[in-house]
Amino acid sequence: RQVPEVPVAPEPVATSDGAQKLQKMLAAAGLGSRREMETWITAGRVSINGVAATLGERVSPGDRVLVDKRPVKMSFDVELPRILIYHKQEGEIVSRDDPKARKTVFDALPRVRNGKWIAIGRLDFNTEGLLIFTTSGELANRLMHPSFEVEREYTVRIMGELSQEQMKSMTSGIELEDGMAYFERIAEMGGEGSNRWYQVIIKEGRNREVRRMFEKMGMMVSRLIRVRFGMINLPPRIKRGHMLELETVQVASILKWANLPVPEQLPQSRPQDKKR
Repeated sequence: RQVPEVPVAPEPVATSDGAQKLQKMLAAAGLGSRREMETWITAGRVSINGVAATLGERVSPGDRVLVDKRPVKMSFDVELPRILIYHKQEGEIVSRDDPKARKTVFDALPRVRNGKWIAIGRLDFNTEGLLIFTTSGELANRLMHPSFEVEREYTVRIMGELSQEQMKSMTSGIELEDGMAYFERIAEMGGEGSNRWYQVIIKEGRNREVRRMFEKMGMMVSRLIRVRFGMINLPPRIKRGHMLELETVQVASILKWANLPVPEQLPQSRPQDKKR
């Protein structure tokens, strides 16, 4: 499928000494999203050359940066991040910390040196399908930002059948408790007995938005599967609970699509299919 190009504001150019915004560099080091890094800086958890950092400050090659008094290795060269796609199962949460000690998708991800996996968006406890992880906070921030309007495609099973009028109202817009919501597209996919399947495309990531839209029509969703996020599809061979690390050429293609810099020379390919 062809994904429409969405204009994204370019990053500010680095200064002559190579200085870059601190929160950007911390995110690029895989410590979290840029927004998380801004929170850390504001909370006084980050220092530059022994002095508490301030929001908006820049960091240059040779500066010593500490987070919680631990040194952070930052690269000012463009590096290729890692991207992992995972087929989430129903009954897993997309969080590292859960008071109820439920099964989390982070449990079996491969270890990352000098960084961590960041989930690009979330899926709720009862939703399955495509989850994307990356070591790049910059990429995660870009794809999750509302201005980028990334398409999310789902297949939905409901008890009952929508009328043509209901389907039309779901694409023109319906009022939810947190504002108007609409599908870019909704299409019938058949079904058996009282169950019907639909394909829907939406450009927002609000909590339980797809389920709530069907509930507004009086329909209960019995199964919800995300099959695509932007230009990234869930390959049929990746079964539930399995994951796949993307090849370097695929990663470079995603960076270009997100309007992010790509290294001039790509590293060797990384290993593929990984099981839980």
